[in-house]
Amino acid sequence: MNDTPGWASPGSAPPDGPEPGACGTTEPADGSGAAQPADQPGPGPQWSRSSRRPHSGPRPPAPRPGPGATASTTGPGLGRRPARRPRRSWGYGSYGGPGGYGPPGGWGAGWGGPPPAAKPGVIPLRPLGVGEILDGAVSTMRTYWRTVLGVSLSVAVVMQTIVVLVQGFAFNDLSSTNALDDPNASASEVTRAMSEAFLSTGVVYLVVLIGTVVATALLTSVTSRAVLGKPVTAGEAWRDARPQVLKLFGLICLLILMAVVLIGVPTVPGIIVALVGSEGGGIALAVIGGLAGCVVTLWLAIRFSLASPALMLEKQGIIKSMTRSAKLVRGSWWRIFGIQLLAQIIASILSSILVIPFAFIAGLFSGDGISGLVDGTGDLGWTFLIISGLGSVIGRMIAFPITAGVTVLLYIDQRIRREALDLDLARAAGVPDQGTAAPSPTPGS
Repeated sequence: MNDTPGWASPGSAPPDGPEPGACGTTEPADGSGAAQPADQPGPGPQWSRSSRRPHSGPRPPAPRPGPGATASTTGPGLGRRPARRPRRSWGYGSYGGPGGYGPPGGWGAGWGGPPPAAKPGVIPLRPLGVGEILDGAVSTMRTYWRTVLGVSLSVAVVMQTIVVLVQGFAFNDLSSTNALDDPNASASEVTRAMSEAFLSTGVVYLVVLIGTVVATALLTSVTSRAVLGKPVTAGEAWRDARPQVLKLFGLICLLILMAVVLIGVPTVPGIIVALVGSEGGGIALAVIGGLAGCVVTLWLAIRFSLASPALMLEKQGIIKSMTRSAKLVRGSWWRIFGIQLLAQIIASILSSILVIPFAFIAGLFSGDGISGLVDGTGDLGWTFLIISGLGSVIGRMIAFPITAGVTVLLYIDQRIRREALDLDLARAAGVPDQGTAAPSPTPGS
């Protein structure tokens, strides 16, 4: 297997590893040396399912002092208990030196607390908090900015070009949506305006979804190597992603088809009622069905949100990657939803800061000015679309690395929590003696 992440190999335990039921560390016979890991360092991280974190094993009894190993506190023959040698601690803060386990001084010299987790790259190799996931995504963009921004810019340019062409040729008239603000509009006019608005928004979001998933796939290799502190070029990222591109687009199409079916099918009864009976009741029933479909779609979107990193890193098929994502998300749906939502909010704010000035400039150069765009009487001319599209490209160039990095780091974090992936990552990064001590506490959640 290659020494960099992104290539999966079956299994994670070395063939000469400990037998089932054995503890994860071994102790020298003399009891004076540092504990050695039971398994030998592997050549790289195992992106396929890795073994569980080995149990620490039962606490051994404290060694009894031998003859001559203790001394009386007040002299012989006084009936006092001999002074005991300090007990060895089997956790963090153990006594170092000849009488303890570990290096001289122990971890933190007695009660200094646990040692910090190894951090060869942008994140520490342990379960991550919310702030560390966000900081890891930003650190990846800042450290490898040439590769990250180059990939993001390429995807954003292609995606925004498609959006501008669609809006310029098909949805350039704003006057058709005025019925939504007109209290005297008929039900048919409202239905037509809603259909056009949903169609325009749906096409744009479809293009954005495809671009986001492609950017996530290309940035997966960059982020996975950034975790180990290894740089990667845009060409290497493309070579890693190219064998999985067709499967990735298959995954995108399947997810889109599921969303269309889940949102569209519940609206069918309302449409039928509106056509054969009461228009008002049919519209209300269609809206309720559409909202229910949106809720189910959101739940499934978070459940399958880690399918893309699983497909790219573990080299699995479409269905297996979706099943893998569902297993990793199980029991952590609200946490992943909150982190993804927070990342989207941050990315949207940063993108809006760059997009809004371009939109105002585009409004000044459009035929009807900003007032025509505000009151809905103007149209989206090519000047407005091109200038505002430039702002969207710059905004998405900044937003893509954040959302993609958070998705990949969430995938890595869930595997660290469930499958002890940090041990494989530490071996791939060349961190010595990683995994011989208990995991350090996780800040945050």
